[in-house]
Amino acid sequence: MKISILSTLVVATSLTAASSALAQDAAAGKTSFNKCLACHAIGEGAKNKVGPELNGLDGRKSGTVEGYSYSDANKNSGITWGDESFMDYIKDPKAKIPSTKMTFAGIKNEAEAKNLWAYIKQYDADGKTK
Repeated sequence: MKISILSTLVVATSLTAASSALAQDAAAGKTSFNKCLACHAIGEGAKNKVGPELNGLDGRKSGTVEGYSYSDANKNSGITWGDESFMDYIKDPKAKIPSTKMTFAGIKNEAEAKNLWAYIKQYDADGKTK
């Protein structure tokens, strides 16, 4: 009986820690998103700026935000945004999509890039957090 209770506590503590770590990643990513704010918006009421709004980016095909004028390179990149494609892209956008209009130098620090992705992918297409 004691082993069963102890096992339950260990599992519950692990789940809480995992949830907390995920929240911390998104919180750190919000700080990193400040680098993106000059060109991109996210959240309820987000509108296209110099770059497209980023709501619902996870699972979206590149170059498809309505009302945003993408480069042909971006529209024809064949990218569907997800963990791997975002991490590859954000390191060096011009290397991933030559001729993109995005002039951002990139985020080389992998932990920062993962935190940023955790922040961005929490928003659905309507700008609400999932």
